[in-house]
Amino acid sequence: MSHVPARAPARSTSRARLRAVLVGAVAGAAALGVTVTMTPSASAATTLGASAAQSGRYFGTAVAAQRLNDSAYTTILNREFNQVTPENEMKIDATEPQQGVFRYGDAERIVQHARSRGMKVRGHTLAWHSQQPEWMRNMSGTALRNAMLNHVTQVARHFRGQVEWWDVVNEAFADGPSGARRDSNLQRTGNDWIEAAFRAADAADPDAQLCYNDYNIDNWNDAKTQAVYRMVQDFRSRGVPIDCVGLQSHFTGGSNYPSNYRTTLSSFAALGVDVHITELDIRNAPADAYRNVVNDCLAVPRCKGITVWGIRDSDSWRSGESPLLFDGSGNKKAAYQAVLAALNNGGPTTPPTTPPTTPPSTPPSTPPSSPPPGNARCTASVSVDSWTGGFVATVRVTAGSTAITGWNVGLALPAGTGVTNTWNAQHSGTSGAATFRNVSYNGNLGAGASTSFGFQGTGAPPSATPSCTAN
Repeated sequence: MSHVPARAPARSTSRARLRAVLVGAVAGAAALGVTVTMTPSASAATTLGASAAQSGRYFGTAVAAQRLNDSAYTTILNREFNQVTPENEMKIDATEPQQGVFRYGDAERIVQHARSRGMKVRGHTLAWHSQQPEWMRNMSGTALRNAMLNHVTQVARHFRGQVEWWDVVNEAFADGPSGARRDSNLQRTGNDWIEAAFRAADAADPDAQLCYNDYNIDNWNDAKTQAVYRMVQDFRSRGVPIDCVGLQSHFTGGSNYPSNYRTTLSSFAALGVDVHITELDIRNAPADAYRNVVNDCLAVPRCKGITVWGIRDSDSWRSGESPLLFDGSGNKKAAYQAVLAALNNGGPTTPPTTPPTTPPSTPPSTPPSSPPPGNARCTASVSVDSWTGGFVATVRVTAGSTAITGWNVGLALPAGTGVTNTWNAQHSGTSGAATFRNVSYNGNLGAGASTSFGFQGTGAPPSATPSCTAN
């Protein structure tokens, strides 16, 4: 998200980036996909960051370096938040104003302020069609591609070990019904530019979580949301290093907070990525809309946290719309109290208004030959996002020490549980037991390589460890 007068909005490995998994008992519950419910008490947390931390999440804000001299601003920042995102200071025009000349002073000031106070940092953003310096705007083709990759590499490497999450690519899809990529100078370098950026970021900062970030991907039914979903699904199936999806959620009021917002969060999470609400602001800050967003995040175990895009209304790029939790004088608004209460309550256990639907791309209908039972050349693990009466399960299949050409996963289901739809796998079996086989595009796995599939069900979620056999 750009905040200039003219509106310009923003892995699949198992290495050290797993340090982002929740801590303690809450962490164990979330890793199993259990929705954590906190009971309010006399000792309930009294600030946003502390209340979010009770469920292993963060509650953060966008920070502008020039406002760090404002004591009223920093008092609220230091008291309330446990995560920060530099508002503009890590964008391309700020960090590489001339080609090959990098400037990190303002970004470093924010990072140091945050880390010295135990706050996590989100890097925003490495590759974007907007807020490019003039030298980059005038480039095209191979020269632009190489310059973009060098920028990603240099900035991510400079902040290596200091940034928890990177918004690697920002706003690459067009609005409207087409579901197409945005036409930009980066897109015109080739459709693989997003993948190339993620791979460069992974090489430069391998311990950070790598995210795709966009606006207007809140409504599950929108073509733009579906297009981003298909890209993430494709990346996951091919081992492109993507860990998370950021929903900016710049709402114009309660009217455009979608009733299926939780479905969107759950559906992305079902792909095996985390979800983040990265730039939240809502026109006139209606308490109910803010409360709903928080409750939806709390209901999805892989929703790692919420960042509001500014502290006081006077700090907002939408200051005339009063969209934040503190007014221009730094006073807490009704929306603040609603958010704090929701965080302390730990969120509801009711199901989404619209349960996750069959993902937009249907796997090929012809399954491969059945793998022979009884061999142990693959393993499988399951994570679950559940609500009352239903769930979405994500199963990860990993080859052993030798390559495999097909896999077959068996999973015991609780009595009365049914499978309603499946993606990236072929399903058979009835309530009580289920079998899933690879489809044509994800059966071949090299030694140690992984793929994932998912399914939606009714009733109690599975808790047993799945079995795996392989060709």
